Amino acid sequence: MTATTLGVAAPAAKKPLHKILYVQVLVAIALGALFGWLAPEQASADWVKALGDGFVKLIKMMIAPIIFCTVATGIGHIDDAKKVGRVGVKALVYFEVVSTFALAIGLLVGNVLRPGEGFPGKPDAAAVAKYTSAPRKSAIDFVLDIIPDSAIGAFAKGDILQVLLFAVLFGFALLAMGERSEKLRHLIDDVGHGLFGVIGIIMKAAPIGAFGAMAYTVGKYGVDALIALGWLVGSFYLTSILFVLIVLGLVARLCGFRILRFLAYIKDELLIVLGTSSSESALPSLMEKLEKLGCAKSVVGLVAPTGYSFNLDGTNIYMTLASLFVAQALGVPLTLGQQLTILGVAMLTSKGASGVTGAGFVTLAATLAAVDPRLTPGMAMLLGVDKFMSECRALTNICGNGVATVVVAAWEGALDRDKLRAALSPPPTES
Repeated sequence: MTATTLGVAAPAAKKPLHKILYVQVLVAIALGALFGWLAPEQASADWVKALGDGFVKLIKMMIAPIIFCTVATGIGHIDDAKKVGRVGVKALVYFEVVSTFALAIGLLVGNVLRPGEGFPGKPDAAAVAKYTSAPRKSAIDFVLDIIPDSAIGAFAKGDILQVLLFAVLFGFALLAMGERSEKLRHLIDDVGHGLFGVIGIIMKAAPIGAFGAMAYTVGKYGVDALIALGWLVGSFYLTSILFVLIVLGLVARLCGFRILRFLAYIKDELLIVLGTSSSESALPSLMEKLEKLGCAKSVVGLVAPTGYSFNLDGTNIYMTLASLFVAQALGVPLTLGQQLTILGVAMLTSKGASGVTGAGFVTLAATLAAVDPRLTPGMAMLLGVDKFMSECRALTNICGNGVATVVVAAWEGALDRDKLRAALSPPPTES
């Protein structure tokens, strides 16, 4: 197995530090914060703000087509899982149940800790008054608004909920076509890869956007803004740790193993993910270890790769928590219905977001745009600290997929318990 097979870790290690995007973004964040602190008047100028806003607009430009491709082909490819019978169905059921828990925990922590309330920026009073005084739409009006006048119009207006509806319907149409849709699915897959290629190009401008966003934030709102953003990062790490130890820990215990033993078993894969900020980079070696753990090869071959599209626990936590942070920071109250909309939209937009640089930011933009388009510019506040959360997203994702594979194998009766106990048993103590 070559270094290329294992992911991007090896090639990235050979690059000079100044050519690694992650390092460039970190340096840009530091320089932006320093500029905002030392020269607040210059840093709060319109041209500095435009650097961050321009990067966000580039991301927004790609939202609708990417969401269509990922959701439509994600549903269309469920047919592949059906071919293997019960295993695919059980895996999908598990993914959706646990993903819902992850989304709900993000909403719960966001409402309890309210990290966005500490943000020192004051929202535009007129805009907030207009928002809060606007008449609330009925459930019927809300449903009718989701239905586009035309499919093309939904893409042209960038209405994410309408694009999602069309993508879901198109995905089920592909599913109903069976083998006849194979060429069309591959075509849409290829288009999706091309769109993510554009995202890769856009992400090369991330250091410029991060510099502008951080400089403007600190220059306009002061150093206290860093404290609020740090509170968001801390809240996200705390939520992810609680999810892994409590939710996944309980699932693991019901399956007959301890989560801490499992994490120690895959520590090498966790280090690969930590170095690349992508949970997909450790997929081949994770699959090999899961087979040694006693999971049947057929189960591992289906569940582990499928989980990278359908079981993104870290990304789900990030999207709900970050969405609430933006709303709280901008002073825009969200109703229970809107928060449930975040949960529902995030459940769909998170599909396919793993392993692609910038995909988490795209899915967050889609979620905010679906809840209220006026929240989308608030993403600029997160741009400076998004990289600090990307590793935690990826680590949580790989932990969730590893546990999912073991659970589905046990559920299917395809888990060798003796191998599981031997692999996860503590090392013998020397006398």
